[in-house]
Amino acid sequence: MSAPTDKRTVAVLGTGIMGAAMARNIARAGHTVRAWNRSRAKAEPLTADGVHVTDTPAEAVTGADTVLTMLHDGPAALDVMRQAADGLRPGTAWIQSTTAGIEGVTRLADFADRNRLVLFDAPVLGTRGPAEQGQLLILAAGPVEHRDAIAPVLDAVGSRTVWTGEDAAAGSATRLKLVANSWVLAATSAAGEVLALAEALGVDPDHFFDAIAGGGLDLPYLRMKAALVREDRLTPAQFAVSTAAKDARLIVEAGRSGGVRLDVAEASAARFARAAEQGHGDEDMAAAYFASFDEDDHRYGERP
Repeated sequence: MSAPTDKRTVAVLGTGIMGAAMARNIARAGHTVRAWNRSRAKAEPLTADGVHVTDTPAEAVTGADTVLTMLHDGPAALDVMRQAADGLRPGTAWIQSTTAGIEGVTRLADFADRNRLVLFDAPVLGTRGPAEQGQLLILAAGPVEHRDAIAPVLDAVGSRTVWTGEDAAAGSATRLKLVANSWVLAATSAAGEVLALAEALGVDPDHFFDAIAGGGLDLPYLRMKAALVREDRLTPAQFAVSTAAKDARLIVEAGRSGGVRLDVAEASAARFARAAEQGHGDEDMAAAYFASFDEDDHRYGERP
């Protein structure tokens, strides 16, 4: 728990699944929070938690000690910060939690440098549940001498912070996030394909889960994502298909820039994109299951 002298004025830009939960937890920790979202209606429920919802990014950041961005991608984060520029003060700490990709972080760092902001590259690991509970794992890079200033904010949204470096512009935290997400997205795609193949072959999925029970292949994550499909609990999303598709593209691009082929990541990107095209973009990323079928209206349990 932060001491009273550690209270901050925090601007949260982007209040989707993750940003809204982060804004609530920052406010509940006793900080003053001003939030902006492209769709104001989606941000309005935050007022019940004491968050002041603003009409513009510039209004949100005016007078803020810390700015936290949690937007869809790097270009969106850059666009919103440009809109906020008139309200930014030199020396303001910027916690950039959008999964922006390596090139995206470079562009955001350039903006921070031009506007004399103290940038922290700080993507998070976790979905809706951990975000709402303030239990995100924060991957962060930024100057040691300014870390104490943002510690109360990080403490409000996460259970632990893993520091990866001192230069946010180097993108070391984002690079770690892409590596971690490559595993998460591959596992999610595999979970959907297991269910689809079992369905196609007339295999009871419970027999599969019984066969792997207690062994090294028995992953809680596999069971959790499969259950969302089997029990039709894909909304509200823990992590949306459309966001997974974006992250998968960033992973593939990062691999190419590093001179490696990521065939599984590329296939996953195609699956997530196909599921989004079928109308599942706002559902949990487990809905990539539906990409195994040509029919847009296929539901779980319907034999191909």
